Amino acid sequence: MIAFVMKQQTLIPDSGFTDHQSPNSNPNDGLNGGKVTDLGNGSDIVYLPRFLTPEKSWEYLHYLNKHIPWTRPTIRVFGKPCVQPRDVCYIASEGLKELSYSGYKPDAHSWDDFPPLKEILDEVHKAFPGSHFNSLLLNRYNSGNDYVGWHADDEKLYGDNPEIASISFGCERDFLLKKRNYKKSKGEVEGEPPSKRLKKNNGVEQYSFNLKHGSLLLMRGNTQRDWLHSVPKRLKAGSTRVNLTFSRCMPVCLSRLSEFRILKIFGI
Repeated sequence: MIAFVMKQQTLIPDSGFTDHQSPNSNPNDGLNGGKVTDLGNGSDIVYLPRFLTPEKSWEYLHYLNKHIPWTRPTIRVFGKPCVQPRDVCYIASEGLKELSYSGYKPDAHSWDDFPPLKEILDEVHKAFPGSHFNSLLLNRYNSGNDYVGWHADDEKLYGDNPEIASISFGCERDFLLKKRNYKKSKGEVEGEPPSKRLKKNNGVEQYSFNLKHGSLLLMRGNTQRDWLHSVPKRLKAGSTRVNLTFSRCMPVCLSRLSEFRILKIFGI
């Protein structure tokens, strides 16, 4: 039996936070009856189940299914090629460092080609003043057999302690978080379907969120450093889910400058 160690979630009233705020909380996060989950050690999750209205959410889902140039690429997991178990598309501003994961480098489309995505981005920035997302990875789960395994969005191009905002459309799916086990190698933990890994993690601190149509989930602080997340297979999920994952990538010039500073520090 899986032991879920659940910390109390703090309700966010429309006027702002309660007195029990996370140390990283922003008063502007308080909207639409959202919740903040303090993961400890400078990590927390903001979940807004009604970020977008149902009408706008259905409108966006129809647009995403019809107009996004979806692809299902071949990636490498544990050194072996396999078809990624979901459709993807990548949008990014110009001049950013190239995204690469599991041996796959997606082509970056322009925001200008998809005006509704810019509308959604503006809504995210309004909800979280001070955020500056400039890239978007779209994922489409066509059935309950589509999933994403345990991983963290800790690629170098996101910098330290990245904020990751995730908006869901369509079929509700479970979003799982578990504390990283640093005693295990990265290959032992990441990449496997979460339905298989969960059975082996008795006693590990975990959280579960049911991502509703039109909801937003924000990961921030040290979440990508200390936690893994996944969307497991769900055979009863009989319809499509589309997820928009917003992040901030470093510009190419800044990335090269950082590499230059590292070389200087070590005298290379």
